[in-house]
Amino acid sequence: MEIKIERVTSWQRVVDAARFTERKDALGHEPSDQFKRHILRSEHSPIRLLEYDIKIYDIPYFSAMHFVRHFMGIEKFVSTQRPDRTHSGKTRHELPQDAPVNVWLSCNAQALINISRVRICNKADATTRNFWLEVVEKISEIDPILYEFLVPSCVAKGFCPEIQPCGYTDTQGYKQLRYDYVEGAK
Repeated sequence: MEIKIERVTSWQRVVDAARFTERKDALGHEPSDQFKRHILRSEHSPIRLLEYDIKIYDIPYFSAMHFVRHFMGIEKFVSTQRPDRTHSGKTRHELPQDAPVNVWLSCNAQALINISRVRICNKADATTRNFWLEVVEKISEIDPILYEFLVPSCVAKGFCPEIQPCGYTDTQGYKQLRYDYVEGAK
């Protein structure tokens, strides 16, 4: 499995859109880290202009299907399993649920936040969660400020929204992550 991530738009685009809504001229350069944290925390619409291409190679088909369930701020491209295109010698009926496929996710910052809230949750499928955690780790190298906001729902909301919670909110690890999440954006 291999993951490649590229940021395809800039933070300057985000700040210029935010300034446009206030009838201000474009900033002309990348905004401060404080601005980035504030706009990500508020989830205001200009963050939808910060876009990334994420290519994941050779993941199980079932994990790819978990990612394609997401629909706001994301386009998905999944490699075909058609035998006339793959020349694998197997029909679709013969391929298992964990047959490897490639996935290209073209998504904005809001989509990354939304996907993380669901796919990092301990109630998510473990295989898919591990793939997404690798994506999030790679994003930390490209955009460390955005990385701070790629957390499970319980951390973002301050409580577990699951019908049957996993118990993570009762741990010291959760309390520290929640504290860092809240205090880091100030």
